[in-house]
Amino acid sequence: MIGVVGGGQLAMLLVEAAKKRDVDVVVQTAAKTDPAAKKTKQVVLNDATNAEGTKLLADKSRSITFENEWVDIPSLLSLQNNGVSFIPSLQSIRPLINKISQRELLNRLEIPCPDWLPIPLENSSEIDLPPDWSFPLMAKAAKGGYDGKGTRIIKNSKQLQELIEVEREEQWMLEKWVPFDKELSIVSSRDSKGIVRSLPIVETYQSRQVCDWVLAPADIKHDVDLMVKNIVSSLLVELDYVGVIAIEFFYGPEGLLVNEIAPRTHNSGHFSIDACTSSQFDQQICITSGISVPMPEMHVDGALMVNLLGLKSDYPISLSQRLDDLRAVPGLNLHWYEKEEESEGRKLGHVTYLLNNKDVLSRKKEALGVLKTIRSIWPTF
Repeated sequence: MIGVVGGGQLAMLLVEAAKKRDVDVVVQTAAKTDPAAKKTKQVVLNDATNAEGTKLLADKSRSITFENEWVDIPSLLSLQNNGVSFIPSLQSIRPLINKISQRELLNRLEIPCPDWLPIPLENSSEIDLPPDWSFPLMAKAAKGGYDGKGTRIIKNSKQLQELIEVEREEQWMLEKWVPFDKELSIVSSRDSKGIVRSLPIVETYQSRQVCDWVLAPADIKHDVDLMVKNIVSSLLVELDYVGVIAIEFFYGPEGLLVNEIAPRTHNSGHFSIDACTSSQFDQQICITSGISVPMPEMHVDGALMVNLLGLKSDYPISLSQRLDDLRAVPGLNLHWYEKEEESEGRKLGHVTYLLNNKDVLSRKKEALGVLKTIRSIWPTF
């Protein structure tokens, strides 16, 4: 039995992967209606950030993994010190749960990332920007940001001052605006023997700062592929990290820059469920449960993954009709998260389509055609 802290869609997909391996899973989540709780009989009904709940989870599990990085490390250290096995370990994720400590780690290892500076919590009525910075800027919350939440585009000094005044109690950072040609992402794993395995690097496409769709594999040169994988390996070894990790990159005129690191499974790796011999979720289950970890190789030429986000309440076509229409598209694999209600911008599911063209341009054209069909049924929110 392994434990999963969290009950959202990532935990649900972990549970589904575990069933294929005959691995029992107990999840810690706040409600029986959460996606993961619907997929397993073993549930610790407690908020995922509650250490007492995690202690109950540990009593039922040989090892514990996390759905997301919102981890209260100080409150869990006593459990780890008493023999509870967390995968990844608390020490390895400590620098990754905060975007500022992420950037400090990257700077120390001389891994390229966008220029940045922290917004001080005290005496922050004015910030002296570096002379080569200009608006717009990107502001990011140090903790808790996801799916466009915790990020703001700052277009002028007035908006910067407003951010400082409104968010005075929370730690934020500023980032120099980065021109880029592509946004890339890689999901990798490292097992207890130190072996690193990676899914194909993908290209991600955003809408309103939320991942809209993903194309696998990315159309990049061999040297960029090597640079991405070298950066991943360097970070995993430096942190002595065991488990699945995702790293997002900007690629453009300034070269390859690390954008963010997620110490968990990731939206950009969802295509692997249908397109790879071992999905990102299978990798995490194998590592957490001590099963021999397979290589996650693509068994098709390519894959398109499209997120399904909640639409406005007055959208004229019903949810059930949209789902029926998607199911009627030949070759489309629907993954539905079974959330209780549709609200605008909420991730409700995703679809994956396996591509059948070896030529890069033909594969991209095929993907765009399928994307157009999907978005005619389920628009971007």
